[in-house]
Amino acid sequence: MKKYDLNLTTSLFLGFLLVFFGLFLFYPIGLLLKGAFVVEGKFSLRYFELLLSSPLQRESLLNSFLIAIFTTAATTLLTLPLAWAMTRFSFRGKAILGSLLLVPMIMPPFVGAIGLRQLLSRFGSLNLWLMDLGIIAPDQPIDWLGAGGFWGIVLLQVLNLYPIMFLNVSAAMANIDPALREAAQNLGANGWRLFRSVTLPLILPGYFAGAIIVFIWAFTDLGTPLIFGFSRVVPVQIFDAVNEVNTNPMGYALVVFVLVLTVALFVISKHFLARKRYEMIARGHTIGAETQATSRQTALIWLLTGGLILVALLPHFMVIVQSFSERWFFTVLPTEWTGGTYGEIFHDKLTGTSIRNSLLFSSCSAFLDLVLGVIIAWLLTRRRIPFAGLLDALAMLPLALPGIVLAFGYVAGFDNFKNSWLNEYFNPRNNPTLLLIISYSVRRLPYIVRSAYAGFQQTSVTLEEASANLGASPFRTLRKITLPLVMANLIAGTILTFSFAMLEVSDGLILAMKEQYFPITKMIYQLMGRIDPNAPSIASALGVVGMILLTVSLLVAGKILGKKMGQLFRA
Repeated sequence: MKKYDLNLTTSLFLGFLLVFFGLFLFYPIGLLLKGAFVVEGKFSLRYFELLLSSPLQRESLLNSFLIAIFTTAATTLLTLPLAWAMTRFSFRGKAILGSLLLVPMIMPPFVGAIGLRQLLSRFGSLNLWLMDLGIIAPDQPIDWLGAGGFWGIVLLQVLNLYPIMFLNVSAAMANIDPALREAAQNLGANGWRLFRSVTLPLILPGYFAGAIIVFIWAFTDLGTPLIFGFSRVVPVQIFDAVNEVNTNPMGYALVVFVLVLTVALFVISKHFLARKRYEMIARGHTIGAETQATSRQTALIWLLTGGLILVALLPHFMVIVQSFSERWFFTVLPTEWTGGTYGEIFHDKLTGTSIRNSLLFSSCSAFLDLVLGVIIAWLLTRRRIPFAGLLDALAMLPLALPGIVLAFGYVAGFDNFKNSWLNEYFNPRNNPTLLLIISYSVRRLPYIVRSAYAGFQQTSVTLEEASANLGASPFRTLRKITLPLVMANLIAGTILTFSFAMLEVSDGLILAMKEQYFPITKMIYQLMGRIDPNAPSIASALGVVGMILLTVSLLVAGKILGKKMGQLFRA
């Protein structure tokens, strides 16, 4: 019996993946490591010493750590009781409430920052409303955003990222064997002691999975600090260093610091969890173990959860209001309204081009992800190949790779080619189209791989074997038999990769350097930096277009995947 199924087709697929990952994953990361650690041909930590000796960089590192820590702590405090209530109780409207809890995911913090700034700035809608009521003096507005926007960034990150933590924690709680909780109750453990001694230890794997994603996301978020004008954070310092990538090594040191931090968090988490055992004899069946909530408990759950959802949607609401405003100056709401901003974004040359660019980049990246995802999932489920574990890890690696790291690596690795053709089509300073498509694809590849992998696992190989026995080639079998059977998974995964690529922030802000190549996110940032009083309304209209697109995509994907939808967002 052969150890591996290596024929010509399989070898070609493996060779293609090796070239792709080598060129667009290992090459930029290797270049970043070289730029950060190699000084005059020798290994050195000089750049990191300079980094830590700079007051600006030390403050940026501290601010980024604090933002990530406060965001992770706040999402933990929100989601632990929320997940406990949603998995412990059965009540009327639970399915609707569970869906509403995920709504904040439809808009990235980058766009929501526009609405939150309009709402909570010193002379924003909230302070002006309080002034009208006589609660605060006109010359003493409350600084809701705090410390130059620091607390505004934390608040926005919490409101956007709590669904990710909720998905991980609630999934972990749902898998707890109810018999363990019943045994603890029989021994006298109730309330906090039951949660602390039984529930909390068993959900640690799920909690840490969500906490790491939230921490890294908050630490590396670039768009929100830019909108708030809060520059003393690591992502903004990296963004500013892009223009000096060939002369200033500080950018390399910052990017590698983020990369090392990300890897270290995953390794520490895995090592910590590996030291303890969390398996149960049986997985939980929460439907049978749920307690019917009383009328008072149902009202309390709806009140607290509904309040959280309303607060989380406030930035979205303010963005929508801003998109219809023609004049909004020192008033609680706009004094003049218009719908012309939506017509303008489609007819204006630059904003219209940004929409077309995003559609092009996202469509091409989704197609590339579909091809790569099918190949990887097919190899992992249908072929015995060497280093299968490594291929699986590579496919999921982008989940742990911040976009700002990859984008900076592409600028450093594909800048100033001597070959004129390569310099024209792979240098982001000239034409970032190919690199944007590839970066979007690499970042979202895990979604389609997970979706396709699940589809292949759930499809019996019997029909494929019958096709092969009738003389069909592996490619014909894949095209005629396997792919039609997993088409729903592929459609859902492709829709998600497309929609999230449409609103990708770091890649677009860093790689798109000329206006004719700006995607929607870069155009929003450009508009928010203009003096034109109508610019925020146009930027908000672009954000609403993106929000609608992502909402429709999530609804379609959710309809296709059903309860499996949440699995795509779990670490």
